[in-house]
Amino acid sequence: MRVLLVEDDYVLGEAVRGHVASLGHGVDWMKRLDDAREALATVTYELVLLDLNLPDGRGLNLLRELRRQGTDAPVIILTAQDQIAARIEGLNSGADDYLVKPFDLSELSARIAAVARRYSGNANPLLRRGELEVDLARRIVSVAGKSVDLTAREWAVLERLVRHPNALIAKTDIEDSLYEFGAEIESNAVEVYVSRLRKKLGHDSIRTVRGAGYVIGA
Repeated sequence: MRVLLVEDDYVLGEAVRGHVASLGHGVDWMKRLDDAREALATVTYELVLLDLNLPDGRGLNLLRELRRQGTDAPVIILTAQDQIAARIEGLNSGADDYLVKPFDLSELSARIAAVARRYSGNANPLLRRGELEVDLARRIVSVAGKSVDLTAREWAVLERLVRHPNALIAKTDIEDSLYEFGAEIESNAVEVYVSRLRKKLGHDSIRTVRGAGYVIGA
């Protein structure tokens, strides 16, 4: 996924960005609302991690703007405000989840995975495609009952495809989900990851539609 992190605390921001990136996602970290708005106008994000108190305003104002504009990207609020009233306000403003600081990064991972499943239209964390079985919650992959080890980037590519079975996923969409602003992207990076996945999951697990993208099916 391509993730926008809006957080002005340097220590927490570094920790969250590093952790989410280690899961294979592309993360853009903005420390001000104005910068976040500019990023949102440039990139289509699949998840927003949003602090409520930024140097140039309230994160809830940005959340309400997104919902008024019809943006349906999931938003998880990250905040030190643990009052019930604050949580209710955030959820009523369009947030999908709410994490109170300090939080464990493993809990953040679980919340991200749960939100992603809901938005993909399948809340079941266990997906099967023929002999391929993917546990999205535990990040476990097996083929014909045998466990398969994947790198973070290989997992991210597979997750992108398996959430949309039988749908054509463009190469550029996969690149956008893997790399943040300013990252150097090798022209054949996606092809390399797909090739590695085929070796581990089976040659027919992912089909190439020449000039268009990739499809994972039954």
